[in-house]
Amino acid sequence: MAKADLLAIPELVGLDTRQQLVRIPPQLDVPLTERVRRIIDTAEFRRLARISQLGLVSLVYPAAIHTRFEHCLGVYRLALLTLKQLAHDPRFHRIVSADRAELFIVAALLHDLGHWPFCHPIEDLELPDVPRHETFATEFLLEGELARVLRQFWSLNPEQVVVLLTKRSEDPTLRLLSSMLSGPVDVDKMDYLYRDSLHAGVPYGRNFDQQRLLGSLCLNESGDGLAIRDKGKTAAELMVFARYVMFSEVYWHHGVRSATAMLQRAFYVLRHELELDSLFRMTEPDWIVAINRAAIGTSAEPLLAGIFGPTRQLFKRVAQFSIFENTDLYQRLARRPYPWLVECAERFAELASRVLGIEIGPHEVLFDAPPLRREVQFDVDIYFPKEDRYRPLGEVSPVVRTLAEKQFDDYVKRVRIFAAPSLAPRLRALPQLQHLILEAANLVS
Repeated sequence: MAKADLLAIPELVGLDTRQQLVRIPPQLDVPLTERVRRIIDTAEFRRLARISQLGLVSLVYPAAIHTRFEHCLGVYRLALLTLKQLAHDPRFHRIVSADRAELFIVAALLHDLGHWPFCHPIEDLELPDVPRHETFATEFLLEGELARVLRQFWSLNPEQVVVLLTKRSEDPTLRLLSSMLSGPVDVDKMDYLYRDSLHAGVPYGRNFDQQRLLGSLCLNESGDGLAIRDKGKTAAELMVFARYVMFSEVYWHHGVRSATAMLQRAFYVLRHELELDSLFRMTEPDWIVAINRAAIGTSAEPLLAGIFGPTRQLFKRVAQFSIFENTDLYQRLARRPYPWLVECAERFAELASRVLGIEIGPHEVLFDAPPLRREVQFDVDIYFPKEDRYRPLGEVSPVVRTLAEKQFDDYVKRVRIFAAPSLAPRLRALPQLQHLILEAANLVS
């Protein structure tokens, strides 16, 4: 297959002709073709314009109210730039046909189609009735207007998009394209780090050279994933650090995690009363109305009122532990199944009630801990053309070695104990606080 075939894809041509564009922050022009416009005008895709990208983060960073719609357009643009770069790689254009490249373009545009409001906190509960959002995307892809658009205007079978999004293929080419969408270096990560940082008003996620990184992309030695040429090494190092700091300062900020713990407990309480398939199809405003209605008269009601009510009433930190701040307690509580954490919090509330001589409700104390599922490790190779050799980034970068090789999650995701605002100071002042937490954990089977 000739390189020209890839570069003749209408959307890639649109990068240069700039005839039809839509503008997204920060002053980025995204090329639109008629067939792309057909996708983004479907009801299934327009739904993403009413689902925030960062959900509860806006309770701490007020401007972080950008949408999944905006993010998907950003990922689509980066997918085009990635294809344009890799079209000059002989191995890539030998194994990736124009048809497969178009499949990748569509998958990039639709990669978050299955997201529902506050999706990640709910997925982290690992409840049996809650699907992964990649799987839930099939609800929108396999039938309806979007499926018709894919067949009629893209000549694509919607099931092909599902396979790429869910990584269900052993086909080497599809494995490569999946890794470009979700892997150590991918178009999703490159966009969300920059975009989330921009809207949150912090510099951390923008402190890497995105253009240099894109211009350094090549295939890895086995040809089933991406690598980076040596000239992009510094850009890759900075991206690793950007991701680390964004998790530390934004995604796992203690205020964000307090709101997250409140929402998770409320959802857990209400899970059997909610019609999940219907709930997950909603936009964010409708979702909030529905879950608030279901919470009336339950222990979930005050938790949701503190997040979505007229005044913000987040639970306060009582204690926190990390891999280096209290290793024993951290390891005792981290990566436990969510029902175990709920029971542990309830046991702690009982113990603390006896010590303080007051009644503490089981919903007034929340244990928040790193979930069972870990983040994807930043494990990417650097290609040195003069040696014709690939080396792991962690091997050639002392800056990255700790963040890329040691477990990323353990250093940015703390265990935290939260309590209702009126209760937190009294719990925090208990001299035997850590002993009570450990005792509560030991009481849970």
